[in-house]
Amino acid sequence: MRILQLTNKIPYPPKDGGAIATLNISRGLAQLGHEITILGMNTLKHYFNIKLIPEDITNLIDIREVVVDTKISAFAALKNLLFSDDPYNAERFFHDGFANALKKLLNEKSFDVIQLEGLYLGYYIDIIRAHSKAKISLRAHNIEHEIWERTASQEKLYWKKLYFRMLAVRIRRFEIRMLNKYDLLVPITERDASHYMSFGNKKPYLVVPSGFDTSLLVPKPDNINYPSVFFIGTLDWFPNQEGLVWFIEQVWPLVLQKHPDLKFHVAGRNAPQWITRLFNRNPNIDYMGEIEDAYQFITDNAVMVAPLFSGSGMRVKIIEGMALGKAIVTTTIGAEGIDVTPGKNIFVEDDAEGFCQQLDHLLNDRVLFNEVGKQANLFVGKNYDNHKISVSLADFYSKNL
Repeated sequence: MRILQLTNKIPYPPKDGGAIATLNISRGLAQLGHEITILGMNTLKHYFNIKLIPEDITNLIDIREVVVDTKISAFAALKNLLFSDDPYNAERFFHDGFANALKKLLNEKSFDVIQLEGLYLGYYIDIIRAHSKAKISLRAHNIEHEIWERTASQEKLYWKKLYFRMLAVRIRRFEIRMLNKYDLLVPITERDASHYMSFGNKKPYLVVPSGFDTSLLVPKPDNINYPSVFFIGTLDWFPNQEGLVWFIEQVWPLVLQKHPDLKFHVAGRNAPQWITRLFNRNPNIDYMGEIEDAYQFITDNAVMVAPLFSGSGMRVKIIEGMALGKAIVTTTIGAEGIDVTPGKNIFVEDDAEGFCQQLDHLLNDRVLFNEVGKQANLFVGKNYDNHKISVSLADFYSKNL
């Protein structure tokens, strides 16, 4: 099959959940012998020189770019609020240059399937219909309006809470407007699939989670910094910021009462100054910024924390950590969409005392730590192997062409 993926950012380097989910399925399908093309927005915020993408990827996948400025503007947001019915989040990703590049590509090459990596690329469905006979697949990485509903519920400032609520309403309307305009639906979790069905999806669908090449993710439980606690994630994403602030202010002081010499290792890119100041105020926090090798960082450290109270979809970093045999403590929303067994392959706690207690158990009991990590690795191997996931998606597409 000839498959085109449209992305709202270049899926390289694969350092965040969206990029990992996009690139891994691209590689998986290409390794099965399908012809894969990516047309991606190379945003100024997440710009990457595509000439630096390794040859083992570019030999498999034809990656093309359109440089797009999607930065948030207060003036543009206000203009959108007053004069548009569309959500500002979606409107930022409609770009004439990208639309023209898409038309040119569709006239140059024919495709069997065009996979939209996310809801906001639904803006381009009419252009695709006008220039291609390909089946259009929406790969829903999350339930977008839910992210903003949860963000609003956590926001303390009244005017921000009000704006986020309005944004959530608009995004929900946009989701419903896009409903069934595609030919095929590919949600990333069973929970997200249920949401789309409740909205009124009538198109064939297949749940396709983010997969991993499990042969490359080899746990090394005997060669780690134990005991230690770590976090890895994009630091300009509000749910990560919110969860880290809660952890540092509510949980970490309780942990330090029991383990006064313990270090909290934090890695992530695009941290705003206010959060780096928060890190720097605490001598027990080792903030490393953006790191070169995420796998090595995860492998080297012991207990992973993923405190999340908003967001939606699947937390890819949790799957990545589990694949590398990490014992993880997260929240209910962090584990959402992943069919984990709390107490067996992960720990789930929503209050500070409970979160601290589970960390204490894992930091004091190496046998427990190793067993939870072993079960986590087995869980990922069974449920998130990229080859198996890619085969199932290719079969789904073949049956629906």
